[in-house]
Amino acid sequence: MGKIITFGEIMLRLAPEGYYRFVQASSFGASFGGGEANVAVSLAGFGMDAAFVSKLPAHEIGQAAVNKLREFGVDTSFIVRGGRRVGIYFLEKGASQRPSKVIYDRAHSSIAEASASDFDWKKIFSPEASAETPETSGASWFHFTGITPALSDAAAEITAEACRAAKAAGFGVSCDLNYRKNLWPREKAGKTMEALMKYVDVCIANEEDAEQVFGIHAAGSDVASGKISRAGYEQAAKILTERFGFAKTAITLRESVSASDNNWGAMLYDNGTAYFSKQYAVRIVDRVGGGDSFAAGLVYGILNSMAPQENIEFAAAASCLKHSVEGDFNHVSVEEVKKLAKGDASGRVQR
Repeated sequence: MGKIITFGEIMLRLAPEGYYRFVQASSFGASFGGGEANVAVSLAGFGMDAAFVSKLPAHEIGQAAVNKLREFGVDTSFIVRGGRRVGIYFLEKGASQRPSKVIYDRAHSSIAEASASDFDWKKIFSPEASAETPETSGASWFHFTGITPALSDAAAEITAEACRAAKAAGFGVSCDLNYRKNLWPREKAGKTMEALMKYVDVCIANEEDAEQVFGIHAAGSDVASGKISRAGYEQAAKILTERFGFAKTAITLRESVSASDNNWGAMLYDNGTAYFSKQYAVRIVDRVGGGDSFAAGLVYGILNSMAPQENIEFAAAASCLKHSVEGDFNHVSVEEVKKLAKGDASGRVQR
């Protein structure tokens, strides 16, 4: 099987110890993460040949990000080096009724100030082997999120160029809408993302994205109160699919009981039929990257020819497990995901 290409920004994550608030912290733990990088790490952990494309500074912090991706088996040979800084985000983990909080410090990052000439998409999507994985016969899938085009107008155009190159080469394309109000207004997000949707085969959204980006509301649902209507989201997925011509539309369904406890499930709309996963009662260790782990599980299932119900069960289970893992990256195996997807949610000690 060929390589899976993801494109976006990897950031330095700085977080206080445990559940300390920013104003309490005397130190911050450092790790790396970012939507498309998280997907690449998950897929590499599933044994897939995943590559991450981005731009990072040539200094030691940029190299540390590259090293971390390599540590988990991600091909970094297409990462361009240059620019001034690695984007940063600060994370304060919520608990009980206090929500988590993210503060971005990513302006003027290398990828936000990248230019179209930095990336040779024809080469990236060519069937030729990469420098790090000579056994690879070429890419088969491309994944991006709505975060990347939100970084700058240039990043949006580079994303469009990547999509055009991927489709020209015959690759499948998935997009996680991933709306972030702190990065761009709804109007600009809607206009930019609508232009990109013509390249997308598989659209991934959460319980808010379709409404925030495209104004498609799931009737009978209220995110603030944690109320989810399955019929409403089935209709929203149907509208998305018919409006943009997606082959599949997937929506994660999070019922937020509190910052510590969520009910988690998902839906896949495929060929006019809605498939719902089991719902999991999740006690959250770290929810950052939950949507990315779902996207990775969905792509894994598609590329391994899973039937729709098996696919949505696998993706939902992968994401459920991510909520128990510290950091952005999902460090779980295919075997662990399949075991949970088949109904073993006991959490008993494995000896």
